[in-house]
Amino acid sequence: MASPAPTQGSLPTVPPRPRRVAFAGTPADAVPALRALVEADREVPVVVTGEPRRRSRRGLPTPSPVAAVAAELGLSVSHDPTDLGDCDADCAVVVAYGRLISGELLAVTPMLNLHFSLLPRWRGAAPVESALLAGDDRTGVSLMALEVTLDTGPVYWRHEVPIGATDTAASLRRRLAHEGAQRLAASLTDGLGTPQPQAGEPTFAGKLTPADRRIDWTQPAVHIDRQIRVGGAWTTLGSQRFVIREATLAPSPPGSVPGTLVDDAVVTGDGLIRLRTVQPAGRAALDVASWRRGARLAQETRFDTAAQE
Repeated sequence: MASPAPTQGSLPTVPPRPRRVAFAGTPADAVPALRALVEADREVPVVVTGEPRRRSRRGLPTPSPVAAVAAELGLSVSHDPTDLGDCDADCAVVVAYGRLISGELLAVTPMLNLHFSLLPRWRGAAPVESALLAGDDRTGVSLMALEVTLDTGPVYWRHEVPIGATDTAASLRRRLAHEGAQRLAASLTDGLGTPQPQAGEPTFAGKLTPADRRIDWTQPAVHIDRQIRVGGAWTTLGSQRFVIREATLAPSPPGSVPGTLVDDAVVTGDGLIRLRTVQPAGRAALDVASWRRGARLAQETRFDTAAQE
């Protein structure tokens, strides 16, 4: 019979100033935190990260960004999360690792999680993207004690970051990763203090699907602009799929049909999205002028809307 999952009260606590700190993370967003730990003279006995992956169909498997930097720093790299509990660390720091940590492992090693939102708002896998899509005017990074349930642990600190009108998910993640890493290192050096339970109504940020990224040109321009700034927003023209990489907002001429291409812009439900960079399926990204010259589009060309299909 399996043992019951540990409760937060039964989990080991992180010492105020841990010296020996294991690390778990995978993407580039986790790299600044790893570097900050090393620069703060923390001993990092092991770095646990995702398995090597192919970046293209014909390419060889390549290490994760965290694995590459760990090797550069001379740190031990593992793909087995149980190594976080077998390295005699004071605690482990988890940043965008990509896998849930088991209750059995949490019962052995106290863990901190650097999460890119102002908890309890946007618990889950895509907090930055969800904040952008929702039209939030601010987001942030939180340091919490990791517990069995998802992103519910008590919080040591929150650092707020404004969301600008041109911020993308990528630019926000870079800023949050950098500022969060510096605050993480400072708090481990100066003392963590006592974490406080999360207060307020939680919201949840599930992983975005292709449907979430699909553009419906009948929607308001501000909504479509947010989809594009999240990244991977797509539409279709006839049978061809397009990703809109960069665009800006512009006023709409009266009486135009949503989806209609007007010079270098597309009509939406209440305005224009002026295209800057597009990527037709199977091709490299192009500036809109180069794409239009090569495409030889007819007048009143229209992108498909969800309602048309």
